[in-house]
Amino acid sequence: MKQLLIFIRKETYHIFRDKRTLLILLGMPMVQVLIFGFAITNEITNARIAILDQSKGEMSQDIIQRLVASSYFEIDENLRAVSDIERHFRQGKTKMVVVFPPQLQENLLRSVPTQIQLVADATDPNTATTLINYASAIIGRYLQEQNQGNAPPLEISTDVKMLYNPRLKSVYMFVPGVITIILMLMSAMMTSIAITREKELGTMEVLLVSPLRPSTIVVGKVIPYILLALAMAAIVLLLGAFVFGMPIRGSLLLLMVECVLFVITSLSLGILISTRTETQQVAMLISLMALMLPTILLSGFIFPIESMPKVLQVISNIIPAKWFIIIIKNVMLRGTGFNFIWKETLILLGMALFFIGASIRNFKIRLA
Repeated sequence: MKQLLIFIRKETYHIFRDKRTLLILLGMPMVQVLIFGFAITNEITNARIAILDQSKGEMSQDIIQRLVASSYFEIDENLRAVSDIERHFRQGKTKMVVVFPPQLQENLLRSVPTQIQLVADATDPNTATTLINYASAIIGRYLQEQNQGNAPPLEISTDVKMLYNPRLKSVYMFVPGVITIILMLMSAMMTSIAITREKELGTMEVLLVSPLRPSTIVVGKVIPYILLALAMAAIVLLLGAFVFGMPIRGSLLLLMVECVLFVITSLSLGILISTRTETQQVAMLISLMALMLPTILLSGFIFPIESMPKVLQVISNIIPAKWFIIIIKNVMLRGTGFNFIWKETLILLGMALFFIGASIRNFKIRLA
């Protein structure tokens, strides 16, 4: 019994001496609980919407105030013409546009039935449906209050229009997200064990005495994975297009170039992880825990970022998958060109350069 207690104490000391393992054992569960608790929610708040008020009357202003007061919506912009709606959606600035007809107040006062148009971006069909339901319910409650004691009653109906995905196919949301997850996780995981495998197998000495520069070694390890990741992306795109009828409305060449950029970003991140770890097991664990959850939860793939706390919204900006999902939805579903996604492209390019530079620097330090 005494020997058992001594052995248990020795193992306990060993665990507390290994700070990385202790961080993974204790830190990761807390991070997971916090992210899951705040990010996973079916309720949407602070969704950005645009208003096209052609009525400019008291009733339209009352409805707009009720939409804002509900905390479900926040006004992103007041549009001037119907032609601005498509441009606004293509820029990715809003989730929904509320269009008030020119004769709204006059028609209601004359007991003429009128319509308020709700135009939603259905590239995310779940979010679009939820926002339409929220807005319809708010307009309905307003109508009930106005009809108390009125004869004849006022009649307002909502005309719903779903852009880019009129049939509300969920595959329009999942295919871009699946492509992003596959490219991010597979690329990062494969490269994260690239250098650690050399360390564990004892072949790092061969690289140490070789005339190859650190940059040459890193690039040489990355290129095969780039080709493999691009092959996986092509397979997913073909399955989405021919099996599920997923459209590619924009330039296929632009889409492939953006995929190459995102793959390079993911691979460079995996290389950076591999230069900071000593074993394949630790490298793979960090890749799974530090990349999988943020990619799924904080990229906007499933859960809208606008509904998350401000802290998570800020953190989401350093997730490469967030920017790539914006790019791929714009090209595939909205059919936009480079002029609408240049900002996201530059962000991914900056991240790729940062990760590559940090990887080469860390690799030099470990060679010294």
